[in-house]
Parts: sequence; C-alpha cells; structure tokens
Amino acid sequence: MDSKEIQLLIEEYGPEAAAIGLQVAGALAMILIGYWIAKFVSGIIKTAMAKRGIDLTLTNFIGKLVFSILFALGAIPALAHAGIQTASVIAALGAAGLAVGLALQGSLANFAAGVLLIAFRPCKVGDWVDAGGCSGTVESISLFSTILLTGDYKRIVIPNSKVMSDAITNYSAMPRRRIDLIVGISYDADMRQAKEILQKLVEADTRILKDPAPTIAVAELGNSSVNLVCRPWVATADFWPTRWQLTEDIKTAFDAAGIGIPYPQMDVHFHKES
Repeated sequence: MDSKEIQLLIEEYGPEAAAIGLQVAGALAMILIGYWIAKFVSGIIKTAMAKRGIDLTLTNFIGKLVFSILFALGAIPALAHAGIQTASVIAALGAAGLAVGLALQGSLANFAAGVLLIAFRPCKVGDWVDAGGCSGTVESISLFSTILLTGDYKRIVIPNSKVMSDAITNYSAMPRRRIDLIVGISYDADMRQAKEILQKLVEADTRILKDPAPTIAVAELGNSSVNLVCRPWVATADFWPTRWQLTEDIKTAFDAAGIGIPYPQMDVHFHKES
C-alpha cells in the first residue's frame, strides 16, 4: 500500500476513527472517575463504621458492596457513551440477579441474619449462649454461620437464619448472675436452724455478693418436704464453681446438724380380706 492509498484511507475513515477514539477515551475517563468516586465514598463509609466500633467483617463487606454499586452506576453510562447498547446488558444483569437470588434463598437468609447478628450484637465471641437449639461458647460469627464450642469441646456450626429465628439466651452478657437452689428438708427438721445454716454458708463464701442481698426463704410446703430457696448473687464467671461448692457445703452442713433431706416416699397399705 503506497502513501496515496494511505492518504485516501485517512481521508475516508479518519474522522470516524477520531470520533470513535474520543468516545472510547471519554468512556475510559468516566470509568476512571467512577472508580475514584466509588473508592472514595466506600472509604469514607468504612472509616465511619470503624469509628463506631462496627464489626470488621461487616465493615469490609459494606465497603465492598458500596464500591461495587457505585462503580457499576458509573460504568453503565460510560459504556453508553462509548456507543454500546446498555439496555440489554442491564436486562441480562437483572435476570442473572433474579436467578441467583432464587437459587440462593437459604444462603441469602443466612447472610441477612448474619448482618443483623453483627450489627445488633445479641452475643459476641467468648459469650456462653443458648442459640439455635444449642449451647456453647461463641467461637466466631461470620456472615453465614455462627460457631459454638460446647462444654466438652465440640464445634457446632449453626446457620445464622436458625440463630435469629429463635430466642438467644446470653449467659455472659450481664456482670452478675443469681444462683437458684431449692433445698428440701423434712417436716420434722428445725426450719429456723436450716435457714440459719444457709445464711452462714452464704456469708462465708467470699465469691457471693453482698449487694444484691441473698434471698433465703420458705418456697413451698411440698408433699414430703419443706422446700427452702437459697438465691445468692455472684459474678458471672463464678456462677458454676460457686453453685457446685455451695451445693456440697449445704449437704455437709445439714448432715452435721442432723437435718434430713427427704426423698419422695409412698406408703403402701395392705388390707387382709377375711
């Protein structure tokens, strides 16, 4: 191809190629500006969430989600500026999103529940909870599942939708807990002496809090025993050690004082027919 032919091609296609080049350059510029704006806005949102102490997992996810949405909003006009028909692209993305949403209903439910768990924090890592029909220490909370460690060190992975669909009992949320003990004594025992023994045991244990004051009272007159309640308050971390020790001390002290702890009995009477 000689120079004359090249000149003719430039004269024929040059203006059109220049126009296309300008469109492409403009589209690239719009994409770059959209990228910068999306990154800037998502960075601001992540910084604001971090300052408010929101979980890092949720912060990063929200930041990426905002970036993706803003970048897509900027890329679609850029494609249109470059001469690409975006209506079909938008329709295809919408159809794909609907199909994915229908296919991942369970996963999306777990994800939504995970966002709520992380945002509202009914429990946190290290808490002992009843959740999703299981009990254990929270090991981790992700966007799709919550992992508990049981007392005998088994790992339970619970879908977040199951966690949020039922009540969550958090035993570690408050700084103190109340021990509820019911102690039955025989009707022949000295009730006043039994209450004094319980009071002394409660006062002798340094783990038991003075405020709120422990409650020691007669709860009910049962079929075979007088049932006393002993309700001291302890720090949450001391709940089980104190409960176990107090139960043992009550049995030992009542045995030493001769106070019987009865068990259900049944009297059977035989009548001889003549």
